[in-house]
Amino acid sequence: MTESLDRIRAEVGRRRTFAIISHPDAGKTTLTEKVLLYGGAIHLAGAVKQRRNERHTTSDWMALERERGISVSTSVLQFTYQGHHINLLDTPGHNDFSEDTYRTLAAADCAVMLIDSVKGVEPQTIKLFEVCSMRHIPIVTFVNKMDRAGRDPLELLDEIERVLGIPCVPANWPIGAGQSFQGVYDRKSRALLRFEKAEDVGGKASMSLSSFDDAELRDAIGSVAHQQLVDELALLDGAGNEFDQEQFLRGAITPVFFGSAMNNFGVEPFLDRFVVIAPPPVARATIQGEGVPPVQGGFSGFVFKIQANMDPQHRDRVAFLRVASGRFHKGMSAVHARTGKALTLSRPVQFLAQERFVVEEAFAGDIIGLWDPGVLRIGDTLCQGEPVEYEGVMRFSPEHFVRIRLTDPLKRKQLKKGLEELSEEGGVQVFYDRMRLERDPILGAVGYLQFEVVQYRLRTEYGVQTRFESLPYQYARWVEGDGFDADDFEKLSYGDAMCVLDGEDRPLALFETEWSMRRTVEKFSSLRFVAAVQPGRSSRA
Repeated sequence: MTESLDRIRAEVGRRRTFAIISHPDAGKTTLTEKVLLYGGAIHLAGAVKQRRNERHTTSDWMALERERGISVSTSVLQFTYQGHHINLLDTPGHNDFSEDTYRTLAAADCAVMLIDSVKGVEPQTIKLFEVCSMRHIPIVTFVNKMDRAGRDPLELLDEIERVLGIPCVPANWPIGAGQSFQGVYDRKSRALLRFEKAEDVGGKASMSLSSFDDAELRDAIGSVAHQQLVDELALLDGAGNEFDQEQFLRGAITPVFFGSAMNNFGVEPFLDRFVVIAPPPVARATIQGEGVPPVQGGFSGFVFKIQANMDPQHRDRVAFLRVASGRFHKGMSAVHARTGKALTLSRPVQFLAQERFVVEEAFAGDIIGLWDPGVLRIGDTLCQGEPVEYEGVMRFSPEHFVRIRLTDPLKRKQLKKGLEELSEEGGVQVFYDRMRLERDPILGAVGYLQFEVVQYRLRTEYGVQTRFESLPYQYARWVEGDGFDADDFEKLSYGDAMCVLDGEDRPLALFETEWSMRRTVEKFSSLRFVAAVQPGRSSRA
């Protein structure tokens, strides 16, 4: 038993599970591929902007992603680097798919925040940072595209601290930018990393220095760039923040790295440092109010994502499970906390985008895929031993709505099946008018492009042709409270408001304007109107 516990402790200590967050076009998918390149998981980095039928991005498994050149679904990528087992969650950058990112962050122990050196802190970055902050997730910052003419580094740091409210600690410092970008100076090792463009591996040329006043450094970068470096480093040493591991783990500071993912520059030293400072798995909160230690006790984990039809040759359904404690092994039996039933977990896999590999065992921190016949939902807990249930993964109220019109009425059964399976993935939500439950369902989504994805997948995966009609509603709130009945539905459905049922028969009020929503909330003071709920649990108080 002691030997087994020691092995679990050692394996958990090797795990690093993190997500990359950014605004669209900041270079997130490129950074992901370069991390995989250095980790030995791939040998050729894809190019998002290359023509169709040529190379495509490794982390984009869906045909629509390859056609549009955007990521619309979280990919799980796993590899080993310098003795650490890495679980990388590559999230969609586009804000229309942000809810997938919100859920995925529930499975991450750390986040890498990617900042475009040209554009600085952007709106989607702010939203995702707030989610990380709410979950107390430590953040490492990578300032990308230093080989392009962009913002002054000191100005960027000031913007991060001012807009996001988190102190920055530069781990390295850029020498020039754009056409004059020469590399970075590593503040810890006191080494200069020279910038050299390369197709496969970059950032290898470096020189160790006894001091940044070293004549060798001055000769290498020129006297003007050298004096600027001396002045800026003196400013950082005198007025900047010092790195403290405990403050970083609390999310109170963010270490900052500069580089260029497209040119492979700075990625390897960033990764070298990241695996050292990033936290291994820690205890996770449960609805019972106590955290479950990742090493002690038996196996437990929670589902944070459902994906149907990842394999176009089969109508499969995969539940992505974050192992939260203990050791998982193929064929084990676990209790499904929501239903109390025992499940045999006989078909576990790990991923590299669309490629799957059967896994015999996994440990706390790992992400595994479980074949699911339709019994698991987002937020479900699986466990052995003492019953435990982790805090659910929240579902947010939609901001866009369409009514589905079916082109071929004979395809209604296929439409129903497709909507059920796709809505269980969490990207869209299905609602029904209480007076016409079997006709013309309503779809809601946080971002409008989700509708395009659903329409595409209904056509390609379920053979259903549809057309969507936009609805004028912009706000939605689940309705909670004792005694909510049919009469209340009628009262809430008036003027520019409408009351519908979601897939779990929970009432949801839709409003065209914020003023209408506020008026309704004031009028029905005995009810509660909430913007987020946990799937699988009734919202009725």
